[in-house]
Amino acid sequence: MKVGGVRLARVAPPLTLAVLLGPLVFGLAGTALPAFGYLPELGGEHFTTEHFGVLGAQPGIARSALLSILIGLVTTLISLGTVAAFVASDLGTTTFSRVRRLISPLLSVPHAAAAFGLAFMIAPSGMIMRLISPWATGLDRPPDLLIVNDPMALSMMAGLIVKEIPFLFLVTLAALPQTRHSETMRLGRSLGYGRIASFTFLLWPPLYRQIRLAVFAVVAYATSVVDVALILGPHLPPTLPVRLIDWMNDPNLETRFLASAGAVMQLSVTLAALLIWVVIERIGALAVCLVRDRGARMRRDLIVRILARLMMSSSALVVFGGIAILALWSVSGLWQFPDALPANFSMRSWMQAMPRMSGPLATTLAVAGLSTLIALVLTILCLEREYETGRGRDALLLIYLPLIVPQISFMFGLQVLSIWLGVDASFGALVLAHLVFVLPYVFLSLSDPWRAHDRRHDQIAAGLGISRGRALLHIRLPMLTRAILTAAAVGFSVSVGQYLPTLLIGAGRLTTVTTEAVALAAGGNRRVIGVYAFMQTLLPFIAFAIAMGLPGLIFRNRRGLRV
Repeated sequence: MKVGGVRLARVAPPLTLAVLLGPLVFGLAGTALPAFGYLPELGGEHFTTEHFGVLGAQPGIARSALLSILIGLVTTLISLGTVAAFVASDLGTTTFSRVRRLISPLLSVPHAAAAFGLAFMIAPSGMIMRLISPWATGLDRPPDLLIVNDPMALSMMAGLIVKEIPFLFLVTLAALPQTRHSETMRLGRSLGYGRIASFTFLLWPPLYRQIRLAVFAVVAYATSVVDVALILGPHLPPTLPVRLIDWMNDPNLETRFLASAGAVMQLSVTLAALLIWVVIERIGALAVCLVRDRGARMRRDLIVRILARLMMSSSALVVFGGIAILALWSVSGLWQFPDALPANFSMRSWMQAMPRMSGPLATTLAVAGLSTLIALVLTILCLEREYETGRGRDALLLIYLPLIVPQISFMFGLQVLSIWLGVDASFGALVLAHLVFVLPYVFLSLSDPWRAHDRRHDQIAAGLGISRGRALLHIRLPMLTRAILTAAAVGFSVSVGQYLPTLLIGAGRLTTVTTEAVALAAGGNRRVIGVYAFMQTLLPFIAFAIAMGLPGLIFRNRRGLRV
């Protein structure tokens, strides 16, 4: 595999790190300099800390920051606890297999679409209230309750939890084969421990070490998420990331200094949440040791197991139910409260929305397709280099960095840099911004199947005189087609769901289905929101359907390659 005499596999690792870390470093620098007063284009030629003083004087800023920390910790704690309890109680059972098939497709649902679905479900005029009215509530009009956008961010945390449970569950599934889980659980049961105790005392410590970076990514995302906060989060005051977006979009350019200081504060907020999480880890480990050393067998764990199953099943039902409600609203005609179903159905909303959606839809497909293709090529070349040299697994922390550092803390700096370079609102800059987040997910999705590939096939090929390049193209890639297509579907869905990079780098001139859907959150037209949000959900589902169905079609005459 040579181009101009240079082995692509040798160049790929440094190029990949440059793609991941370059925007991160320049973005953080572009955020930090204006925060300390240096932005010559706006008259800031001297370093100062006065903008942090202005930030501290903003009404409710402390509450916004503390609320962001609380959301990150509570969301992660409940999501991780649910996944751990379910794996402990049902690993190796038929229930586990069923829930696995139910939960897995939820990874493809964008956060914004899941948030819209939850809002349409739990709002005062939502589906739940319609189903119990008026026969159970006596209401013939929506109650005056602040459920969505509540000041304690409970609805926002619920929306994040139902989305982070599938992510952590699939990460845990990927890590389980590295822990000898079957033998470990049998050992614990043979010593008289219950399923929860066997898992907690024996399997959880090595398993958690495998998924710890993914947990950190969940903490970081939940403390800095923007789109879900705009849809479900509190408004008075909003979370810190939402306030930053308002300052960044302020017509008064002087507010950019305040926004930069706020972005640095967001980085500190996420770091504080991660440090608190590390403290929680230590407390949890100490508590487990104390309980274990007391000899507790915890055989009566039925209640915990039932609750874990309910939580896992409920997260899936909430997301699927929300998608169904979005689809229903997108084709509804007259639908008055408390009717459980529309009086009639109509495709008018789709026909009116499609002409306006065509541009954002084309941008979504082009950016997602190109960023996924680039990420796939770089990932395959990096894994091929690792396959040849046996080195590279230690770079996992670097792969996770764009997921752990808050998007808003370096995307604003990238926006400033893109404006300075004159590439703002350009297609190439937008693809690069998406690639920063698509590449880690594609790499993490493909790395395990690639490393698990049986090397004896390549040894046989080498014995027959086949070069490494030909063996890669004609043996390894065909045999890993299903894993490659699945990784591509994951990357595509990640790109479709990107809101903040598109908002800042696209500068309002390059819009996607996601940015248009979130923009509609400020309005009250549920039919149009249903159209955009359902389309946002439909695109990743199509990608995963292709990834699942295409290998069966390609290998229909090759029994050994069919699943």
